[in-house]
Amino acid sequence: MAVTRIGATKMGVVGCGGRMGRMLVAEIAASEGCTVAGGSEAPESACVGQDIGELAGIGRIGISVVDTLDKVFRDSDVLIEFTSPAATAEHAALAADLGRPMVIGTTGLSTEQGDAVRQAATRVPIVWAPNMSLGINLLIGLVAEVASRLGPDWDIEVLEMHHRGKIDAPSGTALGLGRAAAEARGVPLEDVAQRVRDGVTGARRPGDIGFATLRGGDAVGDHHVIFAGTGERLELVHRATSRAIYARGAVRAARWVVARPAGLYGMKEVLDL
Repeated sequence: MAVTRIGATKMGVVGCGGRMGRMLVAEIAASEGCTVAGGSEAPESACVGQDIGELAGIGRIGISVVDTLDKVFRDSDVLIEFTSPAATAEHAALAADLGRPMVIGTTGLSTEQGDAVRQAATRVPIVWAPNMSLGINLLIGLVAEVASRLGPDWDIEVLEMHHRGKIDAPSGTALGLGRAAAEARGVPLEDVAQRVRDGVTGARRPGDIGFATLRGGDAVGDHHVIFAGTGERLELVHRATSRAIYARGAVRAARWVVARPAGLYGMKEVLDL
């Protein structure tokens, strides 16, 4: 039986059948001041029609997974979505049309897809972050601080590892860390990013920010930022051991964004860092 908490923020989950979606449903249900409004999946998904609570492992709550977004959007005060880049761009446009705030954790968006999210954020408040964890967002700030203090004569390399099923590389978080370092140096990441090395590459270009990607097993997410100087090396590391940190951060962002004016926000604003 669904439990509606009086005065609670009603949260809908787009892509509720995936690993993150199920964890989000469980986190919303367990969070004070929040209630599960509904969830959607693609029409061909076997999750459609199932009880969303049973799907999330928290027991039956009397809300079925649907394959149409419109009802979930209208029943919710705020939407949380971790889906695919193409779907995210469409969902952001729908959220803007219906006047619903949104939290987006999807990574790997193209320039055009990102522009669609930014356009939607001119009409509704959207939190869009490559990583929702407190630790990673503190790390982003530390990377910027170190990069600004050490200067361009220190080489920067970003190493990340995720599970075998992750489809984009480097991870959105790795790119976010690299972007923080580049901005601290006053250069666009696109001008200094070295995302592929293979064969005889020649010497490393001064000022480059390198990326290395590892995939395997069920790794939730490891990120290393290496500052390599002459005779010394500084490494900043974050290891995620549970996806629950992302769900907690996303629910926190959803509670925060419902009271904000239209605009594009990140976890820096949510966490007041």
